[in-house]
Amino acid sequence: MNANKRRAQRDGTFAGSTPKRAIIDIGSNTVRMVIYGGSLRAPTTLLNEKVTAQLGRDIASDQVLADEAIALAMRGLERFALLLDDLGVEEVDTVATAAVREARNGAKFVKRVERLGFRPRILSGEEEARLSACGVAGAFPGAQGSMADLGGGSLELMALDDGAMDKAVSLPLGSLRLPYYRPDTGKGRDAAMRKALEKVIRKAGWEIAGKKGRKNRPLYLVGGTWRTMAVFAMQIESHPLSDPHGYELSAKEALNITQLLAKESPEDLKARDRISTMRSAMLPDAAILLEALIAQLAPSRIVFSSWGLREGMVYDDLPPHDQAQDPLMAGISVFAAQRGAPPTLASRIAAWTVDAAPPRKYGSERMRLAATTLALASMQIEPNIRLPQAIDWALHKRWIAVDGQRRAMLAAAIAANGNALSMPRKVLALASEEALEEAICWGLAVRLARRLGARSRRSLQMSRLVVENDRLILRLAKSHAALFGVPTEKDITLLADRLGLDWEVQIVPDNALDPEIGD
Repeated sequence: MNANKRRAQRDGTFAGSTPKRAIIDIGSNTVRMVIYGGSLRAPTTLLNEKVTAQLGRDIASDQVLADEAIALAMRGLERFALLLDDLGVEEVDTVATAAVREARNGAKFVKRVERLGFRPRILSGEEEARLSACGVAGAFPGAQGSMADLGGGSLELMALDDGAMDKAVSLPLGSLRLPYYRPDTGKGRDAAMRKALEKVIRKAGWEIAGKKGRKNRPLYLVGGTWRTMAVFAMQIESHPLSDPHGYELSAKEALNITQLLAKESPEDLKARDRISTMRSAMLPDAAILLEALIAQLAPSRIVFSSWGLREGMVYDDLPPHDQAQDPLMAGISVFAAQRGAPPTLASRIAAWTVDAAPPRKYGSERMRLAATTLALASMQIEPNIRLPQAIDWALHKRWIAVDGQRRAMLAAAIAANGNALSMPRKVLALASEEALEEAICWGLAVRLARRLGARSRRSLQMSRLVVENDRLILRLAKSHAALFGVPTEKDITLLADRLGLDWEVQIVPDNALDPEIGD
């Protein structure tokens, strides 16, 4: 099928976002396909589908992929092949991890996968560790410390130094194998299991990497079981955010959570929201593994990452100048452009408002630009549902490289742009009053800018907003003096009151603002 016909068939399929790349990850627990679009520096997940085949369930005991697991995996892969063809996705990468690389019948399984048109690459443990670490480096620019990727068949560990990867270790401590380290009988089974796990980690020499300066640094956790642990911890804490990506615990807090999990039964865990039957069975053992890792690595804090191997593959293939992009702005720019707020418009309004409402103690220029961009995009939402939906964008959408306080600042700016100055409780719980006040001023300045001239480029060229001698001054070219209407007066009053300033309007000659106009 030619490229034009493919494009015609998929036109509109993903609401304006073209599928750019698909990754099929044949793991020990699940076989998953993810189709990405948007900016590949902060890719948008257009389709994410998995089959819980548990290919690695018999690896520890029999070193084979079970027939029924293969049948389930192949059924999913056949569906994936058909979907990719119908959608016209041409860039497809297929990788297989611990279960396939260790199984005696792994090569035979790979040949069956190849007959579907895929070209699976069996990753070594070190390759798997490096790609997962690439995911962490992409999600947390400048990351320092260690990465632990818990899959079904193995645990990959890697050192991170300012985002660069160093020592890699792959251990037979996947979630499907952990039960084999637990004694069948006797008291103190958890303690005995922890000691056995520590021995495996220590034997691999990973504690040596810790002694070389990586202790007292963050430990980044990658993998679905770890993320479910974060969900459990967030529920215990009544955390106002929903996305486990970027959620942090001190080492002490993490040990408190692992002790709670070790006592929970799978039945009680799966009764909780967002904890599946499969993960509920794995969490208690994973909790003991985390205790062993903390004992060996002595991390300063635990950070949960939703970016791992698949996102690492995307990030690893980017040229250096794309890797250097700010992932927050890369993601927000694409998202907002699809909602009527192109980057050029956001940049103009951010420039127009910078003198009156700059980033101060708690913000930064990247956060102010991000807030401006989302605030402008929120105006395309129907008014009666605008505020809660736009605040949910700020708080719950998976933005990269932004913490809870800065999410709250995004939400506060969006709300103020809509003249909502009383913040919801969940926003107040994430940031200080001073940080929110800074962001509220950003939002009120954006409100004034966009309402002054209906977001027209000319209105921004023929006006200036400045602070001089403790006064907020709106300068308007004589030709555009009529822009100062009743709504504008209300908006500048709101902003000036929040800034603690008096305000005035100055009408100036056109050539005072537009250098292209002569005397």
